[in-house]
Amino acid sequence: MAVAARNAELTIARRRHAGMGIFFLAVALVIVGIFARTTPAGLDTTFGLNPARLTTAMRLPDLVLPSLPSLWFLAAVCAFLGGWQVAKGFRSTGWALGVVAFAFVAAFLIWAARGKSMNLVGMLSSSLLRAIPIALGAFCGILCERAAVINIAIEGMMLTAAFMAAWVGSITHNLWIALMAAMLSSAFLAAILAVLSIKFKVDQIVSGTVINIFATGLTSYLSAKFLQVYQNLNNPGIFKPISLPLLSRIPIIGPVFFEHNIIVYITFLLLILIHVMLFYTRWGLRTRAVGEHPKAADTLGVNVFRTRYINVIMGGLVAGIGGAFFTIGSVGRFDEVMTAGKGFIGLAAMIFGKWTPFGAFGSSIIFGFADSLQTKLQILQVPIPSEFLLMAPYLVTMVVLAGVIGRAIPPAADGQPYEKQ
Repeated sequence: MAVAARNAELTIARRRHAGMGIFFLAVALVIVGIFARTTPAGLDTTFGLNPARLTTAMRLPDLVLPSLPSLWFLAAVCAFLGGWQVAKGFRSTGWALGVVAFAFVAAFLIWAARGKSMNLVGMLSSSLLRAIPIALGAFCGILCERAAVINIAIEGMMLTAAFMAAWVGSITHNLWIALMAAMLSSAFLAAILAVLSIKFKVDQIVSGTVINIFATGLTSYLSAKFLQVYQNLNNPGIFKPISLPLLSRIPIIGPVFFEHNIIVYITFLLLILIHVMLFYTRWGLRTRAVGEHPKAADTLGVNVFRTRYINVIMGGLVAGIGGAFFTIGSVGRFDEVMTAGKGFIGLAAMIFGKWTPFGAFGSSIIFGFADSLQTKLQILQVPIPSEFLLMAPYLVTMVVLAGVIGRAIPPAADGQPYEKQ
């Protein structure tokens, strides 16, 4: 039996290797058949390496690439990796998949901007900004689900926080008080979710859905009733960008990462803080124990209920920062349903990142890049229907969830109510 099982595993592994190789070859064919075939010879693609705004970073010359030869080169790289994968197979296909994905994105950008100029630094900076609320939503999900509480109410929490930040900021003319109000309003909804899920053991999907519907209806009503009538209640202002000394002077990296407002830097701090707390502190060990085996944790003296309450409310505070980013960190006003599903995409980023802060942040960048790319392609008037471009972030979400993540294993007790015996 053991030999048969081993042979079956080897057969499946060989099929996966062959399938991945065929996928690499298909990417090469797409680059040749669509991008290279529709690109006239003699055109150049120019990538701007300096931001359009004022910056303290050192300036670099633009990167000019011959469009057609670059596309053939990228297709050849994908074809070589695909052929090698089919013939011999890489020991680890992760890096090969990364190279092929990079080659495809680069080929797409070269094709889209053929004969034109694209500001690459501006698009990367925009990708980061669009990824910030997604990453904060993902951090909220990690804090909750590591303690075995599924939180699909992140969208509603962020929407409520965005409304409160705009309203309180307009009244007090103090952005820090607005940020605190956003965090507290989101934490209040998180506390309701915690009570429903932990004390009353309501189905966590149902309780999260109820909070989302409640938040959407309440903020839409209050916005139509007050903010749209009295415009002075919807003008909180925004946090100004801060250039970090020395770091902001680094070419490309400085403008992309270190010339943003305080909420972006808070996100960087939370990324490191949550990772350290989750994997290198006693609190993190207890949280993961509650998420994996709450009965064993209880036997060892861990208060399961208190741990879950604390994590869910902390998650609410983090989601509140993400909601505040939409108003006082970005556009300076509130509009109905302005979160546009970013809370749900944050959940996808959490799963894609395997319930780890750094993994979730990396996947948030991918979603943010897809969102930024569709805007840039509309400016370049790429011959793709605008409806498909608007769908890009959500298509990427579905593709990632269905085809790339593979076998994502959540905490063992995720979504299961605990009954103390």
